[in-house]
Amino acid sequence: MSAAVKVTARHRLPGTGSPAGDPCCEAPLNSGGLVEQGTEHLAHVFAALGDPARLRIYAIIASNEETCSCHLEGPLGKSQSTISHHTTRLAKAGLIVGERRGRWTWWRSVPSVAAELGLASMLFGESGS
Repeated sequence: MSAAVKVTARHRLPGTGSPAGDPCCEAPLNSGGLVEQGTEHLAHVFAALGDPARLRIYAIIASNEETCSCHLEGPLGKSQSTISHHTTRLAKAGLIVGERRGRWTWWRSVPSVAAELGLASMLFGESGS
């Protein structure tokens, strides 16, 4: 019968919190290449795309040169106020930009953001090149 061994702070590698002698924990972790500022921006973008209606709106806008808000009501079956709420969230995340023309706003996607995140290939099956 083996006795359970309690790992204490003196059994850990200095500065790692890893048990001493554990080969799995001897190599330092790679930071993943994202700095905190970048992760906050990405989290904001992904949160904006996390709603199915916003994802559909983004896909429609990104697949056209520009899209009038009035053209989004039919495909989504949503009211204009709901469309406005969702497009505002997408715009605040930097995914789309709008231009007011009379009563309506015309929306365009921001290609650099889509390219940065690889969204074109995810949404439309296109290569980024």
